[in-house]
Amino acid sequence: MAADTDEKITQGTMESLRAIMLSLRTPETGCPWDLEQDFKSIAPYTIEEAYEVADAIERNDMDDLQEELGDLLLQVIYHAQMADEENAFDFDDVTRTICQKMIRRHPHVFAADDLKSPQAVKGMWENIKEQERVEKGAQAKQGALTNVPHALPALMRAVKLQNRAARVGFDWPDINPVFDKVNEEINELTNAIDVNDIALIEEEFGDLLFVMANIGRHLTIDPEVALRKANQKFTRRFEGVEDKLSALGKTTAESNLEEMDALWNEVKAEE
Repeated sequence: MAADTDEKITQGTMESLRAIMLSLRTPETGCPWDLEQDFKSIAPYTIEEAYEVADAIERNDMDDLQEELGDLLLQVIYHAQMADEENAFDFDDVTRTICQKMIRRHPHVFAADDLKSPQAVKGMWENIKEQERVEKGAQAKQGALTNVPHALPALMRAVKLQNRAARVGFDWPDINPVFDKVNEEINELTNAIDVNDIALIEEEFGDLLFVMANIGRHLTIDPEVALRKANQKFTRRFEGVEDKLSALGKTTAESNLEEMDALWNEVKAEE
């Protein structure tokens, strides 16, 4: 490796990271695993790293957040390097595009507009995004739900779809009709279970989850975040049950539902 490249790598700057990725992706001398990757094979890691950033934030772990942000940044560098190899775009194109977008979407900061409230800024932001979508897809069919990414986690995409529909007036005026819809979907799911129609059961269960996401949206609660926290709580409490069983000299395999449920209630009461 050239001496100037060695110096770049040890500096710990953005150029260091770009030099490292270039070295990893250099034929003959690079890393065999990194060389065989492409956009599709790396995409799952990109999603995973974004979730690990969110997890570090929820745990308020600044050390982990620093590390996870680095891992997420590596994903950006990785995709940009592969694109550069295909002469599609490079990292500078990525940064230039986002700089232009941020300036365009913040005229109240970088231009003459003088918006004071967060609500006004959010409304302006959505209007600018909508105009961008129209301009970007001027030759293609455009609708309220166009360009909502399919790869998003399902709950997150449900909320985005609902928000798009709401912006054109397709929304309940308050939360009460949404609760009525929940009851309706529960009844439909129960009926599907009664007739033992597997495909219909899945469909009605999906409808119920979609409406629950809508409740979260009306309550300004992110259902994805709420479910992650519920997962964390379940993990914490079940591990508490395992600890109590261990103190009794037992494992879960040596216990039963009645005992574990009683220990669950103990753990819950101790929180």
